[in-house]
Amino acid sequence: MHANRNERIAEALRATAAEFLAREAGRQSMITVTRVQLDEDSRRALVFISVFPESSEQSALAFAQRSRSELSKPFKAHVRGASLPHIEFRIDTGEKNRQRLDELSL
Repeated sequence: MHANRNERIAEALRATAAEFLAREAGRQSMITVTRVQLDEDSRRALVFISVFPESSEQSALAFAQRSRSELSKPFKAHVRGASLPHIEFRIDTGEKNRQRLDELSL
């Protein structure tokens, strides 16, 4: 039951963050939420993002970090009774490596 709850919270956070960043980030870059890693007690979450173009990564990451407190209201609409975990955004280097491998295999 506990694992199922954490999965629901992680998926709600992924969907909420993706929707929020797509709406608020602006047109200079495209931010994609690739995955969410939630700790066992649901108090801390790492939200992994990829950014296109790659040259905008640091500004997009800074924007996401500044905006994380604004995710509370839409998150609570997705998951009733759950509080927003402490969020930290990170660039998904695994996704970047996968994309490079795809390019090399062409």
